[in-house]
Amino acid sequence: MDCRPAVFHQKQKKPMIGLLKNSLKTKNEKKRGRFLIGTSGWVYSHWQGIFYPENLPAKNKLKYFSQHFKTTEINYSFYHLPRPSTYQNWYKQVPADFIFAVKASRFITHIKRLKRIKEAWQQFIENALNLKEKLGPILFQFPPSFKITEENIKRLENFLKVLKGDSLKFKVYSLRFAMEFRHESWCNEKTYKLLEKYNCAWVIADSPSYPRADVATADFVYIRLHGSKVLFSSKYTKNELNSLAEKIKRWLKQNLDIYCYFNNDFHGYAIENAKELLKLCGA
Repeated sequence: MDCRPAVFHQKQKKPMIGLLKNSLKTKNEKKRGRFLIGTSGWVYSHWQGIFYPENLPAKNKLKYFSQHFKTTEINYSFYHLPRPSTYQNWYKQVPADFIFAVKASRFITHIKRLKRIKEAWQQFIENALNLKEKLGPILFQFPPSFKITEENIKRLENFLKVLKGDSLKFKVYSLRFAMEFRHESWCNEKTYKLLEKYNCAWVIADSPSYPRADVATADFVYIRLHGSKVLFSSKYTKNELNSLAEKIKRWLKQNLDIYCYFNNDFHGYAIENAKELLKLCGA
């Protein structure tokens, strides 16, 4: 369902959260955003033989994946708290220009629903910082039952203030944050303006089940593609990918960085669609 079919971006003041080191432009480079396209996770047994060689050991999958894409989402961190050593191991397996988007713990978004979560958040981010300059946006995915209310808006803004404080505290890592709301009540100007205030991205999430609004609220755009017709299981058509590629090109001209992840893992569709979109965007 589309909350807002029109794409817009309001020119922002100097961002409160800096650009990633890997996204910084040199004086001689033309001002243009960077686009990173990958998949939501890389550990899928049914990709063996479709993407991964049949005899490839599990421990080598991330290294192999990073030879084909420059970014991925870490979904493991949604269900578990990765140890610092786990992040350090992932860091070592990928090239210098690889970026990890990290999905925040469901304890924060689903169980506590942003209430009294400062300690849990501090532990989460301190561990994730072991990815150092390869740490990309932190993704917060909320459940469909999390609706907009005065109380929830208050919780959100209080948490955004905490995130802003951490951005200043850990400014050497230039933290970025993205919010994926799965109830249509969040699709309104009040939400967009609040996210803009803290340079936090509204996640453009495409699926047959959750609301979609093509809105840019930060100095970067975060896109998740769950499958347009069947959740996690449908392949995007050439027309759908062409349409998305045109939007990405427009955002890039506005000097917005793009993070785009395919979550339609069934039959390896995510891999196929990600490669196709990269070509359409000029990679």
